[in-house]
Amino acid sequence: MNPFHKGRRVGLAALMLLMLVAGAARAQSPLQVTVILPLTGNGAFLGQGQQRTLQALQAQVNKDGGVGGRQLEFVYRDDQSSPQVTVQLTNAAVAQRPAVLLGSSLVAMCNAMVPLVRNGPFTYCLSPAIQPAAGGYMYSSGTSTHDLLAADFRYFRSRGWTRVALISSTDATGQDFQNGVNAALRMPDNAGIQIVENARFNQTDVSVSAQMERIRAADPQVLVTWTTGGPIATVFKGIVQAGLNIPVMTTNGNQIFEQMDQYAEFLPRELYIATSLFPPHEGRLTYEPGVEQAQQRFYTAMNEAKIGIDNRAALAWDAANLLVEALRKLGPGATAAQVKAHMEGLTGWAGISGIYDFRQVPSRGLGIANAVVTRWDPAARRWTVVSRPGGEPLTP
Repeated sequence: MNPFHKGRRVGLAALMLLMLVAGAARAQSPLQVTVILPLTGNGAFLGQGQQRTLQALQAQVNKDGGVGGRQLEFVYRDDQSSPQVTVQLTNAAVAQRPAVLLGSSLVAMCNAMVPLVRNGPFTYCLSPAIQPAAGGYMYSSGTSTHDLLAADFRYFRSRGWTRVALISSTDATGQDFQNGVNAALRMPDNAGIQIVENARFNQTDVSVSAQMERIRAADPQVLVTWTTGGPIATVFKGIVQAGLNIPVMTTNGNQIFEQMDQYAEFLPRELYIATSLFPPHEGRLTYEPGVEQAQQRFYTAMNEAKIGIDNRAALAWDAANLLVEALRKLGPGATAAQVKAHMEGLTGWAGISGIYDFRQVPSRGLGIANAVVTRWDPAARRWTVVSRPGGEPLTP
């Protein structure tokens, strides 16, 4: 044999071997998914809790075989609770042309991301307070804050609480709240509800005593306060200092064990939170079998990881599972457009927050039928479900 041809064959064989080795290495490399979270700053109480939940989910997914034979790896980026930093991180992520992106946790950050992901990647915001347009690449986790407020008002109406006072922050969270209240008041069934005071405050305010005096003078039957993090402590302290002994409803952004423990000395006597279906309901309600099964898997994973079953965990859990299942079905090499098409047509998916139907409720999959009202029980340290799905009170 000609030495030249022999050498060429050896060279080709070596090249093929190298290509096979490289291909095998790529096949076994982790499937990385970027997650943008507020791990520091005012939103750290949300971001850090969601990071722990995603770490538990990652371990479970990889124990079950990963995604298409590859291990799942969530890669975390800290937006520092700053929309400006979120924009920088999102631009960097988009430049890598990934199929999917998770985060952020707060409405202001997710709103900043919307124009940047107009053409992908498929992005799941972990806040229920963003209201994404149908047909886009941005989705929102959990039951919409507007549907939660609609459930709140149904609960109020059924309890005979028709004189309602409001106090909310002036940021994006408060703006979304005002829009949600207006939508709820336009419902014919709520015609008898009267807003007797609508107070606003800045998140940097150290006191809301003036607002509380106006609220007390208006003689409401229930108070709705809408803000998260440190500012909600300011409001709770103001309620106690003003001597207001009326039921208080707040956003499920505060449905966090650490906050309940930290604020225990000045929590309102009756504190209610409308949320998705995830809280343990101790047989008071019966959900669809798939939802019950999903919840039991969630409770087991959280208990094994020693993570509290609160709203932070719930918002991260279903969203991440939906993305994992999409990538398992489509393959790790799926494009953003393929993931989007898959999600747009998905119906009947059972998660911890209910049965998802993205055709009926675009960009979210959940509606008011996936909202329940809970009451904080400090003695038992849990949120007790006090309404049926939709907000109708349960019989005591």
